[in-house]
Amino acid sequence: MKSFLFIRQYVKYLALLAPLALLACGHKDAPQAGPRPAVVMTVGDHADAAWSVYSGEVRARHEVDLGFRIAGKIISRSVNLGDKVRKGQEIARLDPQDAKLSASASQAQVAAAQADLALAQAEYERARNLAAQKFISSSVLDTRQTQMDAAEAKLNQAKAQANVSGNQVGYATLMADRDGVVTALSAESGQVVAAGQLVARIADPAELEVQIWIPETRANTFKPGMPAFVRPWNTQELTLPAQVREIAASADSATRTYAVRVKLLSPDAKISLGSTAAVAFANASSEGAIKIPLAAVIKRDQGTQVWVVDAKNTIQPRLVEVGEYRDESVVIRSGLVRGDRVVTVGAHILNAGTQVRPVEQKAPVALDVTR
Repeated sequence: MKSFLFIRQYVKYLALLAPLALLACGHKDAPQAGPRPAVVMTVGDHADAAWSVYSGEVRARHEVDLGFRIAGKIISRSVNLGDKVRKGQEIARLDPQDAKLSASASQAQVAAAQADLALAQAEYERARNLAAQKFISSSVLDTRQTQMDAAEAKLNQAKAQANVSGNQVGYATLMADRDGVVTALSAESGQVVAAGQLVARIADPAELEVQIWIPETRANTFKPGMPAFVRPWNTQELTLPAQVREIAASADSATRTYAVRVKLLSPDAKISLGSTAAVAFANASSEGAIKIPLAAVIKRDQGTQVWVVDAKNTIQPRLVEVGEYRDESVVIRSGLVRGDRVVTVGAHILNAGTQVRPVEQKAPVALDVTR
């Protein structure tokens, strides 16, 4: 019983000391928060703003999808992906038995039509002799004439059908219609294909182009013959002159972008079909301008502005004049000079006079051990 009373008094004592301990802790000074980190970009020269760059795929100007002109079963395929082929070289072959049987039937129809014509001609000659002797009327002679003309027409029809059937025997062999490289195959030996179904795609590497896609907002700025420069991704040191050859008349239904074909004026052997390349176009209106990320720009009542970090690492607003909005960047016509440090992330939540710790945008990611 005495132990129970002692424990009860001890608990009451602790309950009285707890508020005092919390009050003592409350008087400790809270740690001062340091400058908040801010991702910044140092404005460089104007070279980046003077160019619009798009990535695209290297394609051949002339690409042909080859398919059989008749249906059938493929019994052999003579090429593989990447093979170089010559004009007239065999690509694949169908089972020709059905085509040969059809040709034989057509030849038999020609022979039957020839026999019918010979009989009609003989009947007409006899009728003509009898009509000359006044043994038959002229209407009977006209009937024999009509029968002979019909037999001759049927013979011509049978010969035409025989020619078609003979051609189909030749259609059982698929030939390359130009020199090139096999870039796609969609049929194997043993497969039954329909007439016109894609079997192989042949691309002529003699004339290379880069296909790019441009947004709707810039479609009107591109014209055929417009100069450009192409830099393959696999050969960064190589820069080739090019020009716009073709611009799609309508936008893609899914991406709402326009396909543009840029012709290489001097193709290089290092460029391969299907590879990726960057296409750069000069912007005459961007002379003296500066390109910054789109997230660095904010719009306020007083105008478009960016946050600039001064020498004391304090952010200050600065009004700028926008020359052009791009996909992920903005071209600034005036308001910034080389060497300015612009905040590129979280510009919409900053306030003037905030002390920051600048982190360069291109700096490697590291742990923030000061937080």
